[in-house]
Amino acid sequence: MKRELTGLSRQYQAALRKHLKRSRRASLRPANGLGRRAMTIGLETLDLARIHQQALIKLVLPGYSPGTRDAMVRRAGIFFAEAITPIEKTHRIARETSAHMDRLNQRLRQHSADLAASNRQLRQEITQRKLAEEALRKSEQHYGQLLEQSRHMQDQLRLLSRQLLSAQEEERKKISRELHDVIAQTLTTINVRLADLKKEAALNTKGLERSIARTQQLVEHSVKIVHRFARELRPTVLDDLGLIPALHTYMKSFREQTGIRVSLSAFAGLEQVNDDKRTVLYRVAQEALSNVARHAQASQAEVKIQKLDGAICMKIKDNGKGFQEERVLLAKKGKRLGLLGMRERLEMVGGDFSVTSTPGNGTTVHAQVPLIDRKRGGGKKLR
Repeated sequence: MKRELTGLSRQYQAALRKHLKRSRRASLRPANGLGRRAMTIGLETLDLARIHQQALIKLVLPGYSPGTRDAMVRRAGIFFAEAITPIEKTHRIARETSAHMDRLNQRLRQHSADLAASNRQLRQEITQRKLAEEALRKSEQHYGQLLEQSRHMQDQLRLLSRQLLSAQEEERKKISRELHDVIAQTLTTINVRLADLKKEAALNTKGLERSIARTQQLVEHSVKIVHRFARELRPTVLDDLGLIPALHTYMKSFREQTGIRVSLSAFAGLEQVNDDKRTVLYRVAQEALSNVARHAQASQAEVKIQKLDGAICMKIKDNGKGFQEERVLLAKKGKRLGLLGMRERLEMVGGDFSVTSTPGNGTTVHAQVPLIDRKRGGGKKLR
């Protein structure tokens, strides 16, 4: 490194001497080339400034009048500004990438805050409904009026829940696309530039090559993290390839993270169902397996999708510890929000949901979706 620094210092002094002897319109390409070489051996702007200062002391200060010296210093400054351009350009790209990441993180935090506010509003609606039901039981005089009010509040709660789930799904899709199309592409561009830099530095020290290789590994690791995050928010394979490949991909990741073995069986005609129903089936399977990982203490699970009696029937079964159904279904706060979310998703597409479990015998989640869209009064039946 010291020998390369000494060599660069000599070359810089020689190039600056030639530049000062030529006309004011002399080419600055030698300065830019020296800047690129300084960057390949790991020098920063301050290091190159020291080399420039040493060259000025040797070339400009001795034997010149003040006026001539000032003019030469100004021309030397132009030469130095061109020499540090490659280094400053690399720093600017890094700063712009960091700023973009900061903006994206800020948007994600804002989305999380919005979702938390919606959840608080949902809890308030649930509390209001319970108060209305209690008043209904205590007051026989206003039974008809309170019953109507309760039904109205239930409809409002159901509408709010469905709107929340729909908005969440759309937001996940938007964030997923942004991560894939913006952040991942930016990181890939950086990696390509590093690869080009590695080729240019083939004649330099091995230490620089190792440093570039480590940097490439970090970028590749970041790309993998971004892709994993995007898949968790909204798996693109669900939109591009279909439900079965999406479930296979999720189960592979699920097993790697939890150690729980998961098997999948499905019929080929499943992919002909519309996007909304495929999304609902995917999210129900995802939530059910997430519950297995959090609560079941299971070693294996099975996802089975069949076509029965004009409907798609999905069953998620585990060999975990199970639970008492009544106790969980009557639980308060967040203990049963996962079950409510699965039920609401299925009801959005005219489906049905149920769960069976007993302590010591595992748990089975049942989800059923009609092949024909009930809301539209008909449709094309899968074959």
